[in-house]
Amino acid sequence: MRNKVFGAIFLSLAASIWGAMYVVVKVVVEVVPPLELVWIRYMIAVLALGLIGIAMKQSWKIAKKDWLFIFLIGLIGNTLSIVTQEMGTMLSTAQMGAIITATTPAFMVVFARLILKENITMKKCLSIVLATIGVCVIVGNGRIDVTQQLGGIYLLVAALTWALMSVFVKKVPSHYSQIVVTTYSSMIAVILLTPFVIPRLKDLDLTSILQPTISGGLLYLGIISTAVGFLLWNKGLQLMNASSGGLFFFFQPIVGTFLGWLLLDETIGLSFWLGSLFIFSGVFMVIRED
Repeated sequence: MRNKVFGAIFLSLAASIWGAMYVVVKVVVEVVPPLELVWIRYMIAVLALGLIGIAMKQSWKIAKKDWLFIFLIGLIGNTLSIVTQEMGTMLSTAQMGAIITATTPAFMVVFARLILKENITMKKCLSIVLATIGVCVIVGNGRIDVTQQLGGIYLLVAALTWALMSVFVKKVPSHYSQIVVTTYSSMIAVILLTPFVIPRLKDLDLTSILQPTISGGLLYLGIISTAVGFLLWNKGLQLMNASSGGLFFFFQPIVGTFLGWLLLDETIGLSFWLGSLFIFSGVFMVIRED
């Protein structure tokens, strides 16, 4: 039970950090295109994680047999999922992003069954249904423009690949430091993206990037959203079943909607509080499940 509580806290914090990320990405992506943005945020994250790991005297050794899963985490989660997520965020609305994000936990349940052979219990199914209803109540009354379909496709790919990555995290032995695993998977993302990004860097407007709003946003995305967020998410998944842990992804649209009201003057009505109640009910069921 104690592991579940700590796992729930870590996963909730990670998802909340990523909820705030949508507001930041919307601002920064106007100056830094998605591909370059992902590369820069991972360069910052690798530097931050490396310094933390060195200061904490972490062991950087990984057994050969475990490198495959770390590579898959870097390729599928850190690279494909984040790139498609930020492209989808740029092309779509926040409502569309929140709705499609709600499919991630369902994908995680399926992948956890296929790859990890985890049981799909009635409580897990009911908790996912409750949380999904909650997200739809919060954001489901917006009209989706057909011109944003491409953004929706990118976001669906992001949700699918994130779910698959989260299951692969469970395949990495828990005795490895999450700082080390996250650093290596982030380095893989940098290596994979570098050949595509380097020729495009000359087109970036350095003056605009150095503006406090943009540079501060990049630091948030690199240090808080990427380094801290991935550490919390990976650690939380080590303490819970992958299929149960995925449910905490629903905190992302809650925080995103709240910050939209706080920072962008968007309206929050009864639907937000009702939807949040459904989501918290589903999360509570997972925590209490034996």
